[in-house]
Amino acid sequence: MIEISPKVLELRQRLEAFMEAHVYPNEARFYAEAEKLGPWAVYPVVEELKPKAREQGLWNLFLPESELGAGLTNFEYAPLCEVMGRSHLAPEVFNCSAPDTGNMEVLARYASAELQEHWLKPLLAGEIRSCFAMTEPAVASSDATNIEASIVRDGDDYVINGRKWYTTNATDPRCKICIFMGKTDPLNPDRHKQQSMILVPMDTQGVKVIRPIAVFGFYGVPDRASEVLFENVRVPAANMLLGEGRGFEIAQGRLGPGRIHHCMRLIGLSERALETLCRRGMARVAFGKRVVDHGVWSERIAESRIAIDQARLLTMEAAWMMDRVGNKGARTQIAMIKVAAPAMACKVIDWAIQAYGGGGTNNDVGLASAYATARLLRLADGPDEVHRQQIARLELGKYRAPSHAVA
Repeated sequence: MIEISPKVLELRQRLEAFMEAHVYPNEARFYAEAEKLGPWAVYPVVEELKPKAREQGLWNLFLPESELGAGLTNFEYAPLCEVMGRSHLAPEVFNCSAPDTGNMEVLARYASAELQEHWLKPLLAGEIRSCFAMTEPAVASSDATNIEASIVRDGDDYVINGRKWYTTNATDPRCKICIFMGKTDPLNPDRHKQQSMILVPMDTQGVKVIRPIAVFGFYGVPDRASEVLFENVRVPAANMLLGEGRGFEIAQGRLGPGRIHHCMRLIGLSERALETLCRRGMARVAFGKRVVDHGVWSERIAESRIAIDQARLLTMEAAWMMDRVGNKGARTQIAMIKVAAPAMACKVIDWAIQAYGGGGTNNDVGLASAYATARLLRLADGPDEVHRQQIARLELGKYRAPSHAVA
């Protein structure tokens, strides 16, 4: 049984009350503003709700064991992340949305005091937003060692060149800082020490946000995916994070918690979809009886319940392991949830769309954007195939030592 501490239980109850009072009633407005204003704009409903969340102490809950946030472990934050995941509107309202969460963790762990003062403080205050530039259109970025963008030392500066895409948030007018991953030492025989991460202010000469990228036809919801060109961008050498050649080290520190967040949000989204499926199926009559009374729907509802609970338990185990043995020690569990949770969510949301009928495809009830999110996350932070390969490699590693087992 998963034991939730009184502190987390109280936070969860407050989150749920805020969601009922402020988030769910404003979802239709949120989607309408995203569609009308587009990915280059600030959505007023989000800015209106942020102060309310902050006033109620529901702010920066994500930073694990940090005086900058709520001081929660990954295991403690996970059930709160599930609640926020029930709505695309919610995470940013609580200043707990990607990629800002991961970027703030990177800045808190690896940036100098000066950089933290300049960039981390306004991010924690929700005054600005940020982006993370890693994926490139010209290479298979599922293998991040393929990255071709360059970071070249020139005196007291670094000069940056590269084309990135699926750079979340770059079209947001509040996006002021980018964490950029590129190669500082492309000839290093250790392919995982060729890359570095550096901070690039978005108003630096040579940074050009080329276009927003639709995710299954959605611009700005659920993701402000963007393509960005960096041409001879010059930034101070002091903007280098941790040191040259340590980009992968930073990435592993960043992506572990992020994968927990993604998976728990998907579990919340799947719970919402299952609720929609059940309510719709109980309210509609087809061929003389309620939709849910047709045999196939009993099967699908039961399978959804099983799959959601399996994914939750697996994700909570991964969070528990991370708190005790770190990201590296929990890498098998992290890889497993990154495969299991999006696949589960795709299936449950697809069944909810099917139960809802044609209306489920037009996003009136948020199912279309929910499916877009789930399908996107089979690719984001590493595609399923990469995680399966890692799981298999780690499993096979158990049997490399001599064994006395009978063949």
